[in-house]
Amino acid sequence: MNILLDLDGTLTDSREGIFNCIRHAFEGLEHPCPDDVELRRFLGPPLSETFGAVFGMGSPRVTRAIELYRERFTVSGMFENAVYAGIPEALARLRERGARLMIATTKPTVYAERIVEHFGLGRDIEAVFGSELDGTRSDKRDLIAWILKTRALSALATRMVGDREHDMRGAAANGVFGIGVLWGFGSREELLDAGARALCDTPASLCAVAA
Repeated sequence: MNILLDLDGTLTDSREGIFNCIRHAFEGLEHPCPDDVELRRFLGPPLSETFGAVFGMGSPRVTRAIELYRERFTVSGMFENAVYAGIPEALARLRERGARLMIATTKPTVYAERIVEHFGLGRDIEAVFGSELDGTRSDKRDLIAWILKTRALSALATRMVGDREHDMRGAAANGVFGIGVLWGFGSREELLDAGARALCDTPASLCAVAA
């Protein structure tokens, strides 16, 4: 079985770093920053989408906001992060059962690779797939299609594990079985509405559902 794993909200709790980098971007643009409840919408979607909702899609301020976000993220934000309890054990068990594990995140690959290495997840991960800095493959549908093609994977033998609607919609668009996790940033309702075929309450339950 091939298992594609989202990163933020699925393997790691990156809320602190993301929020701090968003605040840095708004401060740099001298724009009022939303409260923490509103900032939750930045957890999952591409930055261009969420900053675009604030400043208008295609606005030069969106480009500048992303630059400011990455200015802090590359130095400290990506490490204001923590692996969810039970994830290393779950990944090891999946590998023991013969699963091929790959990261599928809309975060730029150059950052995702550093995070995976920093938190010691690389020993169980075969490859890390993300977007490009210019936004290429920042749509999960495009990313999953690209992974299936690049690795010559059968969609029927592939699972997508993630915590947000983008993961489930990306899976469904490519004929991949979508598994929603409930310890991340999305809700049960969001995941089911987006087409999740199964749900996991804890990392320990991943083996039973995904393998």
